Amino acid sequence: MATLFGINLFGLSGQLLVGLINGSFYAMLSLGLAIIFGLLRIINFAHGALYMLGAFVAWMALNYLGINYWLALIVTPVVVGLFGVLLERTLLRRIANEDHLYSLLLTFGVALVVQGMFNHWFGSSGLPYPVPEELKGGVKLPFMYLPTYRAWIVVVSLLVCFGTWYMIEKTKLGAYLRAGTENPKLLQAFGVNVPLMVTLTYAFGVGLAGLAGVLAAPVYQVSPDMGSNLLIVVFAIVVIGGMGSIMGAILTGLGMGVIEGLTKYFYPEASNTVIFLVMVIVLLMRPAGLFGKEH
Repeated sequence: MATLFGINLFGLSGQLLVGLINGSFYAMLSLGLAIIFGLLRIINFAHGALYMLGAFVAWMALNYLGINYWLALIVTPVVVGLFGVLLERTLLRRIANEDHLYSLLLTFGVALVVQGMFNHWFGSSGLPYPVPEELKGGVKLPFMYLPTYRAWIVVVSLLVCFGTWYMIEKTKLGAYLRAGTENPKLLQAFGVNVPLMVTLTYAFGVGLAGLAGVLAAPVYQVSPDMGSNLLIVVFAIVVIGGMGSIMGAILTGLGMGVIEGLTKYFYPEASNTVIFLVMVIVLLMRPAGLFGKEH
């Protein structure tokens, strides 16, 4: 057993890997929330249910339609995004000019309905989703065994997160999105279809949750409760990073996952609360969050 200053390197490395994997999911889910709030000013409490929906769409596609994991990575975010379009067009648009509390309550109600439906159809016990053959196995590293699929999750998450950040912050499309947040009437005067842009932005944000659900399906049991277990943690991470901050959501999600992993090794009793403790400290020192802008 390799040790350094009394620390079991195998155990520490394993917890860091778990933390990094959790952080990858935190980053993707926080990114979707940050996009929806930062660009649309919608507090999307249905995000956890849409993450769960993504996992179930992949599971049903495999078991009922024979659609494999690789195709599910493409199909599932589109399906969840279309559900987001329906949700935005039929419900959220009606309260677009109301207080943020209305969108919070509405999306929370939608989450309860979706979760209740899947509980009724599939029960509360988890359903297995197999790891694709191409990603089975792993690599023996000096202080740990790295499963290939876990490494795949981290790589895909980083590519998606930083690719999204680049699109929003460095491209013309991203400039339109930011302008639509600050002055939608002026942007519409230049011929941009702002309502369509809002709908597609919401669809993209929830599509990220659907993609995270597909990635999570082979790691965790696919169950109706998988989204509700993550939602409060993800919202805490968004608050720590700064509401609406794209880069803040990514870096804080990854960082909080690693901190959670370290806490599980050194003081397991605090692992479920360490993120909320960090949130309290950050809000006391910087109410707008680490990367948020003071208003």
